[in-house]
Amino acid sequence: MNILWIKALHIFFVLAWMAGLFYLPRIFVYHAESTTPSVHEQFKIMERRLWWFVTPFAILALVLGVWLIALYGTNWFAASTWLHLKLTLLIGIYGYHFYLYKLVKDFARNENKHSAKFYRFLNEVPVLIILVIVFLAVVKPI
Repeated sequence: MNILWIKALHIFFVLAWMAGLFYLPRIFVYHAESTTPSVHEQFKIMERRLWWFVTPFAILALVLGVWLIALYGTNWFAASTWLHLKLTLLIGIYGYHFYLYKLVKDFARNENKHSAKFYRFLNEVPVLIILVIVFLAVVKPI
């Protein structure tokens, strides 16, 4: 397969994954603010389904990213300092992804311990990290 096709698919799956990571904490905001039991049950369904919907995108983005690195080769990888920083930040994004799963489970058990304000802040954190990742991938400043 042509490397450009792999790169295009990688970008697509990253975008699909990020859309879910940006939306899920917004659902948490509304869930934390709600006082209606039937609404809580609806949010639980939405949260669970969204997390499981975007998780395959995270896996495919990872597989395609590793494939790209393999195609570019070890010399390129060793010389790409920007990529090392990007991968470090991505470990954090994957950690965030699985932290969101913990929160989905907490809400499912009616054990939410955080305020809507916490979830608003949580929703902003990955935006800044993704911005840095995009700059690293496009500009390659280091």
